[in-house]
Amino acid sequence: MEIHLSIGQNHCFELREALLVYRDRQSSFITRHDVLVQKSGPPTLGPAQPLTLAFVESLMRSLGGSVQAEVLPANILAKADRMIVWWTPGRRRQMFYENAEGKMADLNGGIFPQPPLVWKVASGELSIRALSVNKRPQATTTLAVVPFWNLSDDGRVCTGTMRRPDSATVAAIPAWERGFYESAFTHANVGRLTRHEGGFEGLWESLKGKRRRFPTESLFQLPQTVEQFVRGEQGNHAH
Repeated sequence: MEIHLSIGQNHCFELREALLVYRDRQSSFITRHDVLVQKSGPPTLGPAQPLTLAFVESLMRSLGGSVQAEVLPANILAKADRMIVWWTPGRRRQMFYENAEGKMADLNGGIFPQPPLVWKVASGELSIRALSVNKRPQATTTLAVVPFWNLSDDGRVCTGTMRRPDSATVAAIPAWERGFYESAFTHANVGRLTRHEGGFEGLWESLKGKRRRFPTESLFQLPQTVEQFVRGEQGNHAH
């Protein structure tokens, strides 16, 4: 098989190698095969060979592509090709509530102290955990449940109509945070979200318009560490 392509000048491409992708519900792997051209009949595939890093790098170079290097600021905790993890210290943010039952309506649009947070974007999905101490976490730092609506038990955000960037880069971080806070909190996905004596509503009612720090003692602690969060290993509520 030959393909003729004109890009300013003519190129003649020959079928030399093939990549086969095998998948199940949880994982995948790729094998590389030489293509055997026969005098009569269609081409056939040679024996499977492991996909090496050198081959991938060679393929990237031949396609004219490369992984763009980024200078990572201090708030970045982990970075991979389609994943980035960062943290934000406690601060004040505006929050919007739109619940069908009218819950939290009096708090809609208010400005509230926020707990320190760890954010993860992986394959286009946003997940968030909270921190009990307002400083940059280590790999072994344990996390806490974020007392927000729209989050599942494993910390994933139900994005709904949230505006999401299409990349997991340092430059995209402000857009991810802005998209999260500018979208409305509409529903609770899990049970009890806080240790506050007034419950979820009491917590946020006590914080509206306040300039004091978020009461991290009201957080539910998890056995999950930052390293486990990065790897996608789940922790359970430790009430």
